[in-house]
Amino acid sequence: MHDTPIGYTTREEEPMATAQLVHVTDAEFTKTVLESKTPVLVDFWAEWCGPCKMVAPFVEEVARDYAGKLVVAKMDTDANPQTPMQFGIMGIPTLIIFKDGKEADRIVGAVPKAIIVKRVDAALAKDFRPQIRSTENHR
Repeated sequence: MHDTPIGYTTREEEPMATAQLVHVTDAEFTKTVLESKTPVLVDFWAEWCGPCKMVAPFVEEVARDYAGKLVVAKMDTDANPQTPMQFGIMGIPTLIIFKDGKEADRIVGAVPKAIIVKRVDAALAKDFRPQIRSTENHR
């Protein structure tokens, strides 16, 4: 037995794969996202956004499912307008996957978890190269 109270864990007992869900601000974005050694999925959202609330549980599940392989960050676009403007975000929810400090993929709108997982898996692949996606091709 050990002296840790029931319901608590010591630092050594914590599982390696804990969810990496962080809330990020304009001031922290470069350090937390662009300088991260681990790929980062950023959920750009706002409290009033219905579709954002639909995607939120999927984003949280991805944070748990990919713990240790992917950092998942949430950015409130109302409280932090500079970063969304810098990345040309025109609508929310927008999910951007950053790898090695560069945008690797972008998902706009409420989508099923399976789509998010497929895009994350592709971005995490070792031989992945970011694809340039033009909105003109989606008419």
